[in-house]
Amino acid sequence: MEKTDDQNCQDRHEEDNPKSSPFDFVIKQFQGKKCAPEKRKEPPSAIKQFFKGFDFGKSEGKDRREIEETEISNDVADDQSEKQDPSVEDGLSHLTSEAESPSGEQRFNQFMEKLGKKPSSKNLDLNNCALSAEDITELASLLPFLPELEELSLSWNGCVGGTLKALTVHLHHVSLLKVLRLNNCRLTAEDVISLGEAFEIVSQLEELDLSWNSNIGGKLSLLTKKLQEGCKLKCLKMTDCNLTAKDGESLAELLNVIPDLEVLDISINKNIGCSMKVIAQDLKNVPGLKELNLHMCGLKQDSLQGLDTALQHLAELRKLDISCNREIGGGFKASTAYLASLKNLEVLDLHQCCITEEDMTVLSQVIPLLSNLQELNLSSNKNIGLSSDPLLDRLRFLPKLRSVTISNCGLGEESLSSLAEAALHLPELQILDLSWNKCVGGNLKLLLGALKLAMEIQVLRLSSCNLVAEDLALLTSLRQDGHLARLQKLDLSYNNTISDEGWAVFCQGLGAFKELSELDVSLSPSSCRDCGQWFGELLATLTQLPALAELAMQRWALSECQRKQMEGFNQDNKRNIRFDC
Repeated sequence: MEKTDDQNCQDRHEEDNPKSSPFDFVIKQFQGKKCAPEKRKEPPSAIKQFFKGFDFGKSEGKDRREIEETEISNDVADDQSEKQDPSVEDGLSHLTSEAESPSGEQRFNQFMEKLGKKPSSKNLDLNNCALSAEDITELASLLPFLPELEELSLSWNGCVGGTLKALTVHLHHVSLLKVLRLNNCRLTAEDVISLGEAFEIVSQLEELDLSWNSNIGGKLSLLTKKLQEGCKLKCLKMTDCNLTAKDGESLAELLNVIPDLEVLDISINKNIGCSMKVIAQDLKNVPGLKELNLHMCGLKQDSLQGLDTALQHLAELRKLDISCNREIGGGFKASTAYLASLKNLEVLDLHQCCITEEDMTVLSQVIPLLSNLQELNLSSNKNIGLSSDPLLDRLRFLPKLRSVTISNCGLGEESLSSLAEAALHLPELQILDLSWNKCVGGNLKLLLGALKLAMEIQVLRLSSCNLVAEDLALLTSLRQDGHLARLQKLDLSYNNTISDEGWAVFCQGLGAFKELSELDVSLSPSSCRDCGQWFGELLATLTQLPALAELAMQRWALSECQRKQMEGFNQDNKRNIRFDC
């Protein structure tokens, strides 16, 4: 006969506790498990019936009821343990799934690895990563795991355009964000709106770069109207954004709510010059401005006058770039009253401004007063070389000058001599650019004294100067005598007037320029010459230049043998020089 379930249960208990008595069993029932939430009545087991006949004292009825209830509860619990609750299984499965899924940090690391970038929780640089719309969506989902993010750069990713809202709605997770760069992202009007709305979230933002997004033009108000007073923005760049005169008015209004602004760059926006007067009037609201870039903004003489008036409020200005505004030529005589007051100015760029002789008269008096000036660019203003005003000679009063760029200024021998005299008083000079001044050829000896004293000079540009063999010999002799020791970049391009003998002498002495990293000996576009015997001297000398990384030799005709020698040079000498031929 088969045993009943109750009998099997009894047998198991007997095997586990062979010496237990019926009284022990009863006591264990009093110490039984907690009752299940739901009770169901079942027929009493054979064990219960067996103990009904025993007399345990006065509380027999009560004890029996407790025994029965406890037994029923245990039976229910056993049944429930045999049949597992499906909801419990689902819960365990969910927990297992969560344990197996990657964490936010792991997902971020995988994302960066996919893009070939090193993960950083503070600086996320994704410039030029060919990001797709899906990548932007994935990046947005990762922002909650980057609470310490301070810099986000998505520049040069065209697919960002039209998808920015997917990112900006999550910017509240990165409330510490200080820098946002979106150069050349093909931003749309919707992106501009989304970005404006985000300003209410990223209150710590200090730098915003929207350069090279032409669709911003005419829509700047969608961005600026969202900025609130007291915004912490310090740097605003909108180079080549096709800004209009109306955008200029929006920008002027913006200046009223960003008092901490230090850098404003609206270069290459040719139509904004019409509203420069309005902008200039509100520049007084950013007294801490340190850098103002107005390169190629379509400025006119009246714009220059308005700008000069604003300069009286910009005592902290360090850099002023008004280059490539040709229509301001002739306007300096009436617009330099406050330029001389910029005692902290370090960089002044006036190249290609069509400066007239009358302008030169004024600038000769004003520029020498800028005692902290370090960089001066007067290139492509041919009247500088023709003027009798002593501007170049007065550069001697600017002892902190580090960079002097006077290329294509029509210099004559007299103006070159004036510059040479002034250079004797410029001990910190590091960059000297005299390119496209034909008078330098054969007259480089005028700069001999200055080059001997220029202990810090690192860049010397003499492109298209009609140099001759004598000039190259002068350079090599200077180096052999211990001068030009720190020279790193030497531009001798477009000097077709140098003979093969001159190049040969130069190559023989080139090995003394131990710090040289870039050398350009290219011919002008309309020329083509054989290298001659000096090519072998050049290759032999390259082994003595440990810092050289780039050699330009455009339009020199190399024989097949010479080309093979050049192609095998890096491998043979374990170098990595980039040959531009």
